Amino acid sequence: MHRRRGLGNKRELTTLTSTERLALAGRRLGWEAAELRRAAGRAVRGPGPDRDTGVQSCKAAGAAIAAWALTGWWLRAPMALLAPWTALTLVEATVYRSFRSGVQQLAVIMAGTLGASAAMATTDGSTLGAMAIILPIMMLFGSYRRLGAQGLYGATTALFVITYGDVSLSTVGHRLLETLIGAALGIAVNAFVLPPVHLRNVREQLHRLPRDSAALLHTMASGLDARWTASDAAAWHDRARRLARIPAVVAEARRWTAEGSRANPGARLRRTGPPPPAVEHDARWESVASHLIAITRTLESTAGDRFRLTAPGTAFLARYAELAERAAILCEAEADLIQAGAEPESPHRRHHDEDRRRTPDHRAQPQRHATPARCGRARDEAWHIHDHLAADFAERPGPAAAVCGELLVETTQMLSVLAPPETTAADEASPSPAAGPKTHHTPALGTGTDTGTGTGTASPRGENAPIKARRLGQRA
Repeated sequence: MHRRRGLGNKRELTTLTSTERLALAGRRLGWEAAELRRAAGRAVRGPGPDRDTGVQSCKAAGAAIAAWALTGWWLRAPMALLAPWTALTLVEATVYRSFRSGVQQLAVIMAGTLGASAAMATTDGSTLGAMAIILPIMMLFGSYRRLGAQGLYGATTALFVITYGDVSLSTVGHRLLETLIGAALGIAVNAFVLPPVHLRNVREQLHRLPRDSAALLHTMASGLDARWTASDAAAWHDRARRLARIPAVVAEARRWTAEGSRANPGARLRRTGPPPPAVEHDARWESVASHLIAITRTLESTAGDRFRLTAPGTAFLARYAELAERAAILCEAEADLIQAGAEPESPHRRHHDEDRRRTPDHRAQPQRHATPARCGRARDEAWHIHDHLAADFAERPGPAAAVCGELLVETTQMLSVLAPPETTAADEASPSPAAGPKTHHTPALGTGTDTGTGTGTASPRGENAPIKARRLGQRA
């Protein structure tokens, strides 16, 4: 659907007049200008990626100015341009990367300078002959993977040396000396002037997972409780797929964090805030995102004119909407913990620990929307609703039962990640209270007949339906 819609937009774009194209280009420029204004506002208001970018840019400019003041203004060096040029390129995103790039750049510039000087001496000063000899060699040398992006500077340095013409020992020495001065200044500025530390990026990216998951579940809950369409289900599935891309961004942020701590002598001089959450939370939320993809894909398959699966009844969807709303509260709780700088250790399992909540650290935390008590109620209500849906599963024969079962299996696994039920051996041996009153007869999961009377639902193996549904979800 969306692909055909995109092709239609392309056809409409080709039929625009020149005036309309100019108007569209003007609107796009306006959008870019607005985004630049918003980025500048975020950089001014508080810490974040936009401010970090501005700080690194100012540091690079300052390092280049300092290098020119030292070599061009004070020392009057003949090759003073190389110092600010090198300093400008070595203010990298991490101090370790500055050290590594500095060593690589010095190696390739030295190789390019010495190679070009040797080529000029071999060809008796012939510019064309020296280029024919040294440029292919330097291009091959620069493609060596250990040199990274700095490998290209070997060929460009050789080109500058050959076209400059002077390959005397004094000129070559000045070229290497000014490059070394620029590299030293660039690395020193990056290491000791607000050294870049990327601890905050992991927390910001990880916070997106529970925050966006909660927003998606809230939207699904409000939609399933009303009249939802195929476009709604497609939008939910698209949001779930975009949610599944965030763990890769979190992993990249963790790599930046690890690299930012290496060879960083000034890292302790900066207030970096709390450490990032443990890496185990990445896998938890990656699992939640995968279950949301499966749930939204199933709902999308039941909607539209060309639906492939039979949609569940309105009663089932209304109860499932309540379940999604409780799951959204659980996601909000972890999002609030991550945003507050705390370790997201399943707050729904600690809501009853009053001593922990009365510690000074907890009193200092800001008031959160998803309080521990509300989170605990949401967990209990979520499993209560889940158990009722599992108990009623056998009463839905026909093709719709397959859809209900798939939704329940994926939701069971998602809830087991978000808020594992507090089941005991006695709970598994006895019927679940959530399955209904003791005098209520409920068919066993996966069967269409009553198997017993008295105390709830029983399967042929003696398990009640909610417990069996949970086990099915965990095995899946």
